Amino acid sequence: MIAALFSPGQIVATPGAVEAMYRAKTLPAFLLDRHVSGDWGDVPAADAAENELSLREGFRIISSYALESGERVWVITEHDRSRTTLLLPSEY
Repeated sequence: MIAALFSPGQIVATPGAVEAMYRAKTLPAFLLDRHVSGDWGDVPAADAAENELSLREGFRIISSYALESGERVWVITEHDRSRTTLLLPSEY
């Protein structure tokens, strides 16, 4: 595991995200490791900067990862670090 910048809290995933990761043969732990280590995936530069601010100020952190299947999974950690959710953008 990569060094974590924050605790993800309780980890949950929507059925759609679980199915997408299964189809793409991607382990949730792989995406979670990237997320908590500060690899925000495919987000615009402004969103990456917002995540850096969120680390310092305690706001919500959002990452976006493209799967090999072409689907995308978002990983969102709540502002209080109580929960991290893996979900499809359509499930937001």
